[in-house]
Amino acid sequence: MHKRQLGKTGIEVAPLCFGGNVFGWTIDEAQSFKMLDAFVESGFNFIDTANVYSNWVPGNSGGESETIIGSWLKARGHRQKMVIATKVGGEMSPDRKNLKMDTIIVEVEASLRRLQTDYIDLYQSHFDDLSTPIEETLAAFDRLEKQGKVRAIGASNFSAQRLRESLHISEQMKQASYVTLQPKYNLYDRQDFETNLEPLCLEMQVGVIPYYSLASGFLTGKYRSAADKALSARGGKAISYLNERGLRILDALDLLAVDYNVKPATIALAWLMQRKSVVAPIASATTVTQLKDLTKAVEIKLTHVEVEKLDFASRY
Repeated sequence: MHKRQLGKTGIEVAPLCFGGNVFGWTIDEAQSFKMLDAFVESGFNFIDTANVYSNWVPGNSGGESETIIGSWLKARGHRQKMVIATKVGGEMSPDRKNLKMDTIIVEVEASLRRLQTDYIDLYQSHFDDLSTPIEETLAAFDRLEKQGKVRAIGASNFSAQRLRESLHISEQMKQASYVTLQPKYNLYDRQDFETNLEPLCLEMQVGVIPYYSLASGFLTGKYRSAADKALSARGGKAISYLNERGLRILDALDLLAVDYNVKPATIALAWLMQRKSVVAPIASATTVTQLKDLTKAVEIKLTHVEVEKLDFASRY
């Protein structure tokens, strides 16, 4: 499988990233192992998680996803062949939702323990922190890179202005610099990224790894009415896309899915993969059947006319 470079790093990843938010949430450890095994057997090597996954589940405290991934890495001996991305800055506790030096230093050690590894390939700022100087955050990441605990750093949920400012400060300080951006981006949620962030990412060679690649599952075509909300734990978010534009997008996906004999989700991911700025969209699955539908996206090469049809259906 053709690999893509992660931003300006020498790290190469397959063009689909497994979203680890489902581990310890909608699937348990045993099923998570099955999913990860199937993912690797299909030729993929990139997993994204975060320290806070999945602390929103009653009884969880955060770190569940990293713990499952770490157990799998140890059981399978796959650490060297995998690219593991995780994040810091989410709310592990009321006093630990920030990008302060002390928080980052403490949280990276906890993530390393849970992942059962001595380095993280891509360590990301989960959310921007306006209360902490950018210089302090970048100094913490720079320390981790020099210690060999982190290979590269990335930003998630940053505005174009703050990302540009961070990149400028990194250059001035000659310290660690964000090489990736993880934005909310999919065939429905296009305007903010394409208008504000994508030009900057292309200019500065920042690799894009979008989350919500399937719009909380809406672009799978499973959610066609308000009654479909009950179909999954993400149903509430998915049906928020049920409007004239959303249904127009589904119609366009349906037509191409028939032409290629695949699912609508496969086409939605193939569209993302063909964006010049995108390295690998992030998507999750809870069954091997679902995963196969997602991984087929790497085999789809949409024509210029087909891309235009999707662009027109999802116009903003």
